[in-house]
Amino acid sequence: MSDGQPVRLHCFAHSEGGLSIFEHWAAHTGPGVEVLPVALPGGERRRSEPRVTTHEALLAEVLPRFADPRPQPYVLYGHGLGAMVAFTVTRALHEAGLPGPALLAVGACPPPDTPSELPDARAVTDAELLHVLGGKGAVPPQSDEGLWLRAMLPVLRADLELAQALEEAARRPSSAGPLTTPVLVVASQDNPLAPPTIAEGWRRWTEGPTWLRTVPGHHFFARGRELPGLLGRACRVSSRLARESVPVG
Repeated sequence: MSDGQPVRLHCFAHSEGGLSIFEHWAAHTGPGVEVLPVALPGGERRRSEPRVTTHEALLAEVLPRFADPRPQPYVLYGHGLGAMVAFTVTRALHEAGLPGPALLAVGACPPPDTPSELPDARAVTDAELLHVLGGKGAVPPQSDEGLWLRAMLPVLRADLELAQALEEAARRPSSAGPLTTPVLVVASQDNPLAPPTIAEGWRRWTEGPTWLRTVPGHHFFARGRELPGLLGRACRVSSRLARESVPVG
């Protein structure tokens, strides 16, 4: 970067808060990018805290991190549930009149107005939830599906409740009008929860430019090398454009 400062890439993980999915990213994003996974309450690094399940609680937890009135250009990436978190933060900054990210990147997540393939966490039984999640690719690879799902069921239920709360909030009209933030949508052909045909719908959620990129893999494609490489290039371009658009004086 021209001022020697790296672009900060703030990352929000998928359901159950698996920040380990980002551990290898620093080796693949390329120069000038600082990968910063965001730990939410109840996740891997904050297991002793209750999980966030409402729109209001999420913003109270996360928004202060990004409320700098004159921030250096940064990028948000969210994977799965994390995509809705990143979108919610971007929209809240827009409504507060604060600078948002130079780029909002969302992966493995349908847009908020797409009917969910997952059940209502507030009404479904444990057995029904296990059945649906087991058939939708929502299980990490190399896991014993039955044991993993049962052990993680309370966490998955809480995260599904948060996802539904964020989708409902997103569908309410914004007091500040549509976003103008550039959006990069990343999808994979083999992800039944958010294939590229559904991911295209994110174009309706901003008046800024939108790009769709497809990478190999299933729902957990963030574990591969393609995504961090793609985001590293996007960070460098977005940061340069953001700096060039800042008035001098």
